[in-house]
Amino acid sequence: MKLTKRLYTLSLTTALFVTGFLLPGFSTSCTAQTETTSSSSSVYSCIEVPKSINFCGTEIDLTRYDRRERMDRELMAFTYMHSTSLQIIKRANRYFPIIESILKEQGVPDDFKYLMVIESNVNPLARSGAGAAGLWQFMSGTAREFGLEVNHHVDERYHVEKSTVAACKYLKQAYRKFGNWETVAASYNAGQGRISQQQEKQYTDNALDLYLVEETSRYVYRILAVKLLLTDPARFGFHLRASDLYPPIPYRTIKVTEDIDDLARFAKGQGINFSLLKSMNPWLRGSSLPNHGGKEYQIRIPDSTEMYYNPRVTHPHTPAWVSE
Repeated sequence: MKLTKRLYTLSLTTALFVTGFLLPGFSTSCTAQTETTSSSSSVYSCIEVPKSINFCGTEIDLTRYDRRERMDRELMAFTYMHSTSLQIIKRANRYFPIIESILKEQGVPDDFKYLMVIESNVNPLARSGAGAAGLWQFMSGTAREFGLEVNHHVDERYHVEKSTVAACKYLKQAYRKFGNWETVAASYNAGQGRISQQQEKQYTDNALDLYLVEETSRYVYRILAVKLLLTDPARFGFHLRASDLYPPIPYRTIKVTEDIDDLARFAKGQGINFSLLKSMNPWLRGSSLPNHGGKEYQIRIPDSTEMYYNPRVTHPHTPAWVSE
């Protein structure tokens, strides 16, 4: 019986390590699992839930038991889904400078970049099973409503800048309706109509006090949790070097107002291949670009020398993202 118990314990320890759920005393880096000397991480397995957190200028109390436990769940999720959390930090280095600039220009609180994170894991090619696409996960109908072109050849849900402007339009529209940013965030997941309906039924204005389906109930807390992750990844056990982060890719822009019958041939003429063309312009969805209306499209061509990896020129957008 004692031998059986010992073998079970050993198997469980091995399974936890192999699957990525590390035992207390270990931290995660991009090279290897190494024992940490930090007294806090060597003793505790969970990130401490703060008493409150600021979201869009509002201090949200997290001491009430339901809010605290919901926040705790999301903090544990980002702590132990290692590969996803690491990719979020790496990609944020490339896309946060763009997103932050547009949010500021559009008059939307900077914290909404974290909504984008949980929508797509900062992957501009993200697509859900329901058909939502891009960094901000627009459905095609909503995308068109907020000014994006969506068809078989062009899908601007995958255009980083244009989709971010469209998301800002949605968020500002929702704020005019609800008057607080927490409820605006919840409406991005559930829809403005459903949130309004539940506010009337439950006699409360704040989405954090609504009884909603699980996905929406978790939504705002996931935003708050990823804010803490990206404010201080080391607290979660993630230690990266500057060279681990994904840098912006320098490019030149070609303005196109006519049809492109063969995008692969067009790419070759620009000194790159079709794959690189699509990577830099994910909104190009087909192998050609019809342009019957003479619309101006701006196609990005990566710099022929600076698109190659060079760790010496990779700088962290946020110093806290690296442990060097």
